[in-house]
Amino acid sequence: MRKLDERLLVEEFRALGVRRGMVVVVHASLSRLGHVEGGAPAVVAALRSALGPEGTLAVPAFTPSVADPCPEAADLDAEAAARARERVPLFRPGMPTEMGAIPNAVLALPGRLRSAHPQVSVAAIGPDAERVTAVQTLGHAVGGSSPFAALLALDARILLLGVGHNRNSFLHHAEGLVPGHRRKRRRFPYLVDGERVWVETEDVGDDNGRFFPAVGAAYEDLHEGRPGEVRRRTIGAAECRLLPSVPFVEFARRRLRELLAD
Repeated sequence: MRKLDERLLVEEFRALGVRRGMVVVVHASLSRLGHVEGGAPAVVAALRSALGPEGTLAVPAFTPSVADPCPEAADLDAEAAARARERVPLFRPGMPTEMGAIPNAVLALPGRLRSAHPQVSVAAIGPDAERVTAVQTLGHAVGGSSPFAALLALDARILLLGVGHNRNSFLHHAEGLVPGHRRKRRRFPYLVDGERVWVETEDVGDDNGRFFPAVGAAYEDLHEGRPGEVRRRTIGAAECRLLPSVPFVEFARRRLRELLAD
């Protein structure tokens, strides 16, 4: 296996189908690629080179730990719960993400933008970064008023680097389009008129591997090899896929509607 560095990664990403001017949202595991000279910054630099200055790179920059540590506070000592909640930090634009080294390398770039949701922000850099990150409601934060809706409107490509569809955030967006979708509550600290308060909102529920991997695999089986559809390539030690968001979300919406009805 050839040693992975920025130059070789540019070649590999182009061979996978990443083109200049694309909008690409990346879900990635650096460790699955194997050793990369220069680490996560080299991966991000290679992606930006493959996309060119007219392309836009986006990553989930989620911070799930900005959450109520005591959701069942009624079962705990009230004073202990209050102390635990006080230790939860407020979200800030420069806060590291818990999504891994590659999203954090994007966050370290000068000029990158980030949406403002305390738990499910998205970071982006490139000409369409402002459009991607400008709007995100506190409730239904992956739905119709979110970076994922903006990425869909931009005909973004989904790039999975060494991860499966259990990490594909567009499946949460697709499920949110289904009437009767699964639901969960988010609870996080937030500043309202300069005062720290706890905000509770509703969003699409977690899948925990129940449907999403099978839906993603079914789409790949149906579309692999067709022009402009699913592209596969092993890069380093990682199985990687590139697929278009628009037909994928439409397929996932239909399939999830069937699965949830059952």
